[in-house]
Amino acid sequence: MEHYQGILGLLVLVLDVWAIVTTLTSGATVGTKVLWTVLIVLLPIIGVILWFLVGPRAARI
Repeated sequence: MEHYQGILGLLVLVLDVWAIVTTLTSGATVGTKVLWTVLIVLLPIIGVILWFLVGPRAARI
């Protein structure tokens, strides 16, 4: 069972880093970027779910 917890933790970490990077490269205001980053860091699972549903998207190049 501990093996699955490690994989789940790694998956949450990867998703959180991806969400933070995408947020920081988005066209949102600085304040919005800070709020989303703090939310994702403080509430990793809930934060990334909320970010996926309503968060800012990356800027298109």
